[in-house]
Amino acid sequence: MSRFIVFDTETPNCRNDSICSIGITVVENGRIVDERYDLVDPEARFDVFNVELHGICPDMVRGERNFPVLWEELAPIMGSGILAAHNAAFDLGVLSKLFRRYGIQREPDPYVCTVQLGRRCLPEAPNHKLNTLCQLLNIPLDHHNAASDSHACAELLCWYIKQGFPVERYVKPWDYSRGGRSRWY
Repeated sequence: MSRFIVFDTETPNCRNDSICSIGITVVENGRIVDERYDLVDPEARFDVFNVELHGICPDMVRGERNFPVLWEELAPIMGSGILAAHNAAFDLGVLSKLFRRYGIQREPDPYVCTVQLGRRCLPEAPNHKLNTLCQLLNIPLDHHNAASDSHACAELLCWYIKQGFPVERYVKPWDYSRGGRSRWY
């Protein structure tokens, strides 16, 4: 069984090239084994829409580490398994922009998207948004809180695995330099 690094980011504005928080939940053998949550100084402006969405304001991140400093600590964790996120193209796209912004080089990472898995595992769901699937499966969620979103996404992933769904068959590579998928492994 694989190790999955389930993560969620929250952004301070519509540019999606910075983050103000990140939640990470580690899944091994179909079980959650570790979690962390970090506030991040985005070194960017905050849009009112984003603040209202996730509740993080500039005062809350003042004095927190910026992304390059935090990344030194997160890189080994993020590189220790298959990345997973709900609507993974968004969160991986944010990381791609962050890497370009700060000149960080990163080889492609394997990833899986729990939205895509949900479409295959739960085709009868009214939609495949995180809050809808969590409600359907009775998974607690404080939506747009990166810690809660990554935990709920990890619970979804564990549920798919427990149902016997071949999650690893849907793993693809994400090429950060291209802002998206590269060739298949």
